[in-house]
Amino acid sequence: MPPHSPLLQPGGAALRAALRAGQGGAWQGGHPGDPRVGLSVPVTTRAELSDALYVLNEAGVRATLLLSPALAREADRADLAEHEVGGQGNPAGASLLDVLAGQPVTTWATPPDLRTLAALGRRGLHALPPTADRPAPGALLTATPAQLPALLADLKRLGYRAVPVRDVPDLRTGTGRDLFLRGYMRLVEDRFARQHGVIDLAQRADAVMRVAPLDHAPAPLPLPRSAHTAELHLHSPRIVGLASRSALTAYRAYLRSLRDVGAALQERPELQDAQAVFAVTLFHAPLAQAGFTLLDLPPATARWYGLGFRLLRVAYGTTRAPSEDTPKMAWLPRDEFLKRYG
Repeated sequence: MPPHSPLLQPGGAALRAALRAGQGGAWQGGHPGDPRVGLSVPVTTRAELSDALYVLNEAGVRATLLLSPALAREADRADLAEHEVGGQGNPAGASLLDVLAGQPVTTWATPPDLRTLAALGRRGLHALPPTADRPAPGALLTATPAQLPALLADLKRLGYRAVPVRDVPDLRTGTGRDLFLRGYMRLVEDRFARQHGVIDLAQRADAVMRVAPLDHAPAPLPLPRSAHTAELHLHSPRIVGLASRSALTAYRAYLRSLRDVGAALQERPELQDAQAVFAVTLFHAPLAQAGFTLLDLPPATARWYGLGFRLLRVAYGTTRAPSEDTPKMAWLPRDEFLKRYG
């Protein structure tokens, strides 16, 4: 492959795929239900390092500083000791960076090409994947010193906690399954969301709901077929991750997320005509506890949804079986929903 091929540039498809699949030991994000996110900050000059240290220290945040051995030589080791040190640039300097930083260096900046990625793997270093599009539990985020103030404010507002990459719970190297899951989300879930106008209400670290406006009322809702409705969709990895921490944590996240839906019903124009809120789910017990009425699905419909939920579990690699094996519809009229969660 020619050295200037687009596939070898930082945004090239082959490089992104290799990073997602863990080639060369590339990192993959951590626990899907934990609010800690790995924050790395690339710095190339003493001024940038000073700016980054000032912002991080003012916020009381530790992060992974990505720097070269030349810059580490100029830095105060005591300042670096407060944070994890990672590398950037030529990985041949990794051993020297270990000595200058006074700590083992295991994380390296996202490489510019596949050759550098392979070189990192041979040295036992872990490349960072392309930075996440937005915060999510266990995500790995990269921000320049200039971007830090806004990012840290957003993370705090949304209930996330920035930590060094090495401190992300369940941090691991990627696998082929991660690449598959990325493709599944892009080709299936993201496409479904675009086609059906799904509104994502899962920006907060503990938010688990999305909602889609429908121009009809599917059976067995006791409404005219022409009635507009709002269908709830769970953020599957998030709710499974929260439930793995504790059932109470997941239930509280459920309730807070229903309030997000209540706000959307009142604020989003596309939901103004919705006469009811409903969900078809295996997680119907929490909705019943939250005041929803449960309805049995027609047998053929229940089998169809059950198959879909099993495929979701396979796609996400979920080994923990749900407490229920038969999906049901849970619903509330709009007025009753807003009375409880508006």
